[in-house]
Amino acid sequence: MSSQRKVRVRFAPSPTGGLHLGGVRTALFNYLYARRYEGDFILRIEDTDQTRFVPGAEEYINECLDWCGLTPDEGPNKPGGYEPYRQSERKASYRQYAEQLVNSGFAYYAFDTPEELDVRRKEEPNFRYSHENRLQLRNSLSLSEEETARLLSDGRPHTIRIKMPVEETVSFEDMIRGRVAFETGLIDDKVLLKADGMPTYHLAVVVDDKAMKISHVFRGEEWLPSAPVHILLWEYLGWKDEMPHWAHLPLILKPDGNGKLSKRDGDRLGFPVYAMNWTDVKSGDVTKGFREMGFLPEAFINMLAVLGWNDGTEQEIFSIEELIAKFSVDRISKAGAKFDFEKAKWFNHEWIKKTDNKEILPQIEEVLKQHGVALPHSDYIANVLALVKERMTFVEDFWEQASFFFMIPETYDVDAVKPKWNENKIAFFQNIVAEFRAMQEWTASSLEPFFKSKIVDSGMKIGELMMPFRIMLVGGKFGPDVFQIAETLGKEEVVKRIEKALPHFA
Repeated sequence: MSSQRKVRVRFAPSPTGGLHLGGVRTALFNYLYARRYEGDFILRIEDTDQTRFVPGAEEYINECLDWCGLTPDEGPNKPGGYEPYRQSERKASYRQYAEQLVNSGFAYYAFDTPEELDVRRKEEPNFRYSHENRLQLRNSLSLSEEETARLLSDGRPHTIRIKMPVEETVSFEDMIRGRVAFETGLIDDKVLLKADGMPTYHLAVVVDDKAMKISHVFRGEEWLPSAPVHILLWEYLGWKDEMPHWAHLPLILKPDGNGKLSKRDGDRLGFPVYAMNWTDVKSGDVTKGFREMGFLPEAFINMLAVLGWNDGTEQEIFSIEELIAKFSVDRISKAGAKFDFEKAKWFNHEWIKKTDNKEILPQIEEVLKQHGVALPHSDYIANVLALVKERMTFVEDFWEQASFFFMIPETYDVDAVKPKWNENKIAFFQNIVAEFRAMQEWTASSLEPFFKSKIVDSGMKIGELMMPFRIMLVGGKFGPDVFQIAETLGKEEVVKRIEKALPHFA
């Protein structure tokens, strides 16, 4: 393996359903490595298992990557000279390599029917097709050459299986885990080519990685047990010198650390595990995604990057540019990373605070539309956003924090102030309305000293009148600085709200 090869990495999802955050993290680490070393990031759709194919899933994958900003350099929608990028469209290329392996003695034809194998599994609970029993099963190793030839000429359905060596050790250098070794005698004879002519993952991934000149493979830890099969295939096909470097990423674990994070965990604990909403094509059930929950893509990507990686400092907030500049494989942890939804929300809160208001504006406008608000000028929305964004965890929180900027309160939380309400306070607000109407300058910096001086002149306490003022404008005891609220609403609106609210305090 030459370290001087051009970096070419691939994200190779199966179009079978929603895109789990673990899958997005795999895409992200591939993307960061490619960008760090000025290489190519390739999207390949692994749709060889046609029984699990879900219509619309490929489009969903593309939309997820677009939302996350992980745009492939090559893929089904952007050919780059190594097409096709869907495995189902490469079907013709796989059989020749499977046959080559048979002819060179590294694989064999297996004629066992699924029903026959099911019987064996029932008889032997831990049944596996391997060197221990392959000569007792129906395959070209146990049958005569004549019988094998006859079955093939008759068109008998068959698979092609790798012939795993009995007493060998396959070892390789994993970029994350260091030296990893496997005893081949403990591994079963994996199917390489299915009866329908489609390859399994094991054959397809090797053939396609060779054809696409993949230099580095970043994939989940769950594929580690398959690595010796793949390494042997690279060797048996005569391609060992072109084999990619391997990096098996740590799992994303349940919040308690016990096992891999699953969709069921999200359903049970009330958080998303998919990047975007996924609608089950059979049931119509919608599984909520991070995007629809109100996560910014920058926050989602930042959160994923530090699940199993750090730059060696205390820094937690990273832009994509910083991640690219600082990404290094030796900072990826070997151990699984526990998913913490509270921490994920913290990342989103921090990114909402630091993101330019104009960038979030389209999502805020969508929130307003969902609540039936006729959109005011974007400058007004941006001003409101600036006042409340410190209090927002999700984009949708904008409505809870700022709805009163767009509609006059329908109800007033007056219970706390009613017991001390009196004629003097009514008179104060009646007078302040007239004073407000006459004011020339309408800014928070001019309103605050003016309002407080009028309270002092009245002989009442500031605290007794500030809260009623807030309730009149907002409807409750919440929101940003009350004078900033007044400035943003404007003089006419503030006067109108005080006059409307006063009767509710009586």
